[in-house]
Amino acid sequence: MEEFDRLGGEIVVGRPAVATAQGLKDRQALALIAVERIRTPMLITDPGQPENPIVLANQAFLDLTGYDAEEVVGRNCRFLQGHDTSKDAVEVVRTAIAEARAIEVELLNYRRDGTTFWNQLHVSPVHDDAGRLVYFFASQTDVTERREAQSLREAERRLLREVDHRAMNALALVQGIVRLSRADTPAAYAAAVQARVSALARAHTLLSRAGWGRISLAQVLREELAPLGERVQAEGPDIYIPPEQVQPLFLLLAELLSNAVAHGALSPRGGGVEVAWRLAPAGVQVVWEERGAVLQPAGAAGFGTRMIDSILKQQLRGAVARTWRDDGLSLEMTFPVVVAPTAPENAPAP
Repeated sequence: MEEFDRLGGEIVVGRPAVATAQGLKDRQALALIAVERIRTPMLITDPGQPENPIVLANQAFLDLTGYDAEEVVGRNCRFLQGHDTSKDAVEVVRTAIAEARAIEVELLNYRRDGTTFWNQLHVSPVHDDAGRLVYFFASQTDVTERREAQSLREAERRLLREVDHRAMNALALVQGIVRLSRADTPAAYAAAVQARVSALARAHTLLSRAGWGRISLAQVLREELAPLGERVQAEGPDIYIPPEQVQPLFLLLAELLSNAVAHGALSPRGGGVEVAWRLAPAGVQVVWEERGAVLQPAGAAGFGTRMIDSILKQQLRGAVARTWRDDGLSLEMTFPVVVAPTAPENAPAP
């Protein structure tokens, strides 16, 4: 590298290097011209100066980053880093520089205009004939397209796994519906299965609108109860539940409503239903109150009762307590859930 000093004491950046006939015979001068002319972005830094500044940047580097030569020379390479640059990757580079050893790493860098690119960075120390460290040589390769393609493939694989998982869950619920449904006639059986599958379809629609994220329990309950108008009152705080609990809840509500319409407070002779929910030590507690109707006697366990118990126990890992009265029924249903008391990002309004 001493030849660089003999050519004027300063390395020219951003334009073709100029050398004497004597210099062109020197392999170091030839290397300087190669660095300048090559299409691969390259830098040379000087660890003998404070902050290990850039002393040469070829045109390919300037084209990649959008900087002018005057904005680059004399600065440490860290100006290419930004908010989303991995601190771990930066530490790998910093350690290699401190130990004067070669390193190759991929990290996110920033251009002058703020746009990002994935940089496959290779840094090598340069020693003189006496073994003293005199420079660092660094090459950059823009691997953004490869990284984006890799991320897309990974996202597709995750999506396929998630679709498969959701499909298997839905099929398991449908199989349970078909297995557990009971009716006196084929037509009644078909209607019962159709009603429960329709509840699953409504759950899928709501989950799709919410991007398969957490959903407000209030939204689930009010959306299912709204068609019954003033005969059903629902009140409770905003509690956000994970998507895997939404489908069982729709089935549970469909069963409760079906029983209330056929045998309870929402039958033609009936009264009304009040639904309230709150956070409890065991998770979420939903209280279903039917008033103004004569219901099944205490201890009766019809198919609807068994269906509700099965959903709570098998799907929601919860429990139910019933209180029968002369004029109605009270159910206290509790199930565990990791809840968010306020809306997560991008959550739809209840």
